[in-house]
Amino acid sequence: MYVCLCKGITDTQIRAAIEDGANSFRDVRNTLGVASQCGKCGVLTREILREALLDDAGEQALFYALS
Repeated sequence: MYVCLCKGITDTQIRAAIEDGANSFRDVRNTLGVASQCGKCGVLTREILREALLDDAGEQALFYALS
């Protein structure tokens, strides 16, 4: 799904940037340019970031608990 219409950025691209090490809104913005024009996509970008980081933290917690 398109998140940023101004730059044509999708949620998949945002998640890929997070997987590649972006761990803050600033990192995602610097990597992809999201929310650099009209800014309307900022809220959804933050939601995607928060979900991805929480999912990652949960997976790591399970991983460490099992090892």
